Amino acid sequence: MPAFNFFLANFAKKNMVMNPIPHKAGFVNIIGKPNVGKSTLMNVLIGERLSIISSKAQTTRHRIMGIVNEENYQVVFSDTPGMLKPKYELHKSMMGFVSMSLEDADVILFVTDLFETDSEIEDVLERINQSGVPVLLVINKIDLSKENQLEDVTAYWTSRLKVHTVIPISAQELFNIERIMQEILDILPEHPPFYDKEELTDKTERFFASEIIREKIFVNYKKEIPYSTEVSIEDFYDEPDILKIRAVIYVERKSQKGILIGDGGKAIKRIGIQAREALEAFFGKKVFLDTHVKVEEDWRKNKNKLKRFGYDQ
Repeated sequence: MPAFNFFLANFAKKNMVMNPIPHKAGFVNIIGKPNVGKSTLMNVLIGERLSIISSKAQTTRHRIMGIVNEENYQVVFSDTPGMLKPKYELHKSMMGFVSMSLEDADVILFVTDLFETDSEIEDVLERINQSGVPVLLVINKIDLSKENQLEDVTAYWTSRLKVHTVIPISAQELFNIERIMQEILDILPEHPPFYDKEELTDKTERFFASEIIREKIFVNYKKEIPYSTEVSIEDFYDEPDILKIRAVIYVERKSQKGILIGDGGKAIKRIGIQAREALEAFFGKKVFLDTHVKVEEDWRKNKNKLKRFGYDQ
């Protein structure tokens, strides 16, 4: 009997080696119209605040990857700009990030809410339907739902998209988020990790510093100012006890520069204080932030200027 037990133990050990638990990995790309909650969902799914958030549309301008790593899987999420009809070269670049996300996706999270329609994005929906990529239709903000509204919205979108499944959620209330992850893991293929398991994102610290400053501009200013603004990190010195950042905020008009600075510099000082506090929370250390405002005329319409700011898609 002891010999038999020894045989069973060795058999089990060899079988575990020969048949390890499979590792899954893939790209899950989050797309949808502006202001439906894509960035909030992205941050909730990865458990970190990587995507900036404001109540204004078109806050997200880049494709931002956030990576969830566990022993048996790696999910590479991408937050993308809200789909729109381009009016500037900047918009074209933003939509280029959306197009890329359709090409390399293993799963598409199509995020909508109770209020959006397919107006202006019919061509993108057609490309999604032709892609053959599994689509999880995520209907956000259901905490605001009225009687029969969810059923009507579900019928509307399932008549327009080839959907693998429908998941009603509230990203703000963290409702049904775990179901999204389970559906993703059921679909993802067996594959080794694409990135080192210690990685959280593909973006640099400079990128997140500029995004945090830009978020405070979106929160504090109205009308055209946030959309005409770009932030460039000129210096980034990470010292043992302090992070020293020099940022230049670009606007398109001299009049916008005056509004951004404010009377006696009060407005830009408020932005600096809020941004510094957010930067310290993000980087976990004391931050010295030096901000300047410059005019770069019509940068949103100029391909060369956009490339300088990192919009090279």
